[in-house]
Amino acid sequence: MKIMDRALVLVKPDGVERALIGSVIKRFEDAGLKVVGIKMLKPTEDVVGRHYTDDKEWLLSVGKKAKQSAIEKGQDVKETEMEIGQRIRSLLVRELTKGVVVAFVLEGNACAEAARKIAGGTEPRKADPSTIRGAYSTDSYALADAKKRPVRNIVHVSENAEIGEKEIKVWFKESELFKYRRADEEAMYG
Repeated sequence: MKIMDRALVLVKPDGVERALIGSVIKRFEDAGLKVVGIKMLKPTEDVVGRHYTDDKEWLLSVGKKAKQSAIEKGQDVKETEMEIGQRIRSLLVRELTKGVVVAFVLEGNACAEAARKIAGGTEPRKADPSTIRGAYSTDSYALADAKKRPVRNIVHVSENAEIGEKEIKVWFKESELFKYRRADEEAMYG
């Protein structure tokens, strides 16, 4: 693991529409992570399609997790893992392109790992209430499935530093990222 790394965070349309942009950014900054790039945009299908890659391994991984979860709930699953992954990817693309998104890049010590902890579990209903998702949403996979949409969980955060670097390149040009020192960096990392 790289000590100082970066992560991509997206405040999804549900977070933007609920005026949570400042609250989300504050959580990460309060933890000592630094915003090194930020923009507001209505993403295109091309951008979101490159973010949620049409990669066989990713589709199978997502499909496998969803299928296992459905089986554990006693649901009859007729789709293959690949079909489930493709369906979920399609829903994610549709959800992120439906409205405005705030994209920003964080940098800091074990940034991706720290940012994921601050964001909380992907299902808000089960997320710790001290996290972004637990504090600002009660959505669940069951409700999302019933409504035929992805779970609305306020933010996307890079899974790890390696994935973060790939995601950052989808959303930002290198010229849109900045180097600077926070006033408190010496106290945190010195």
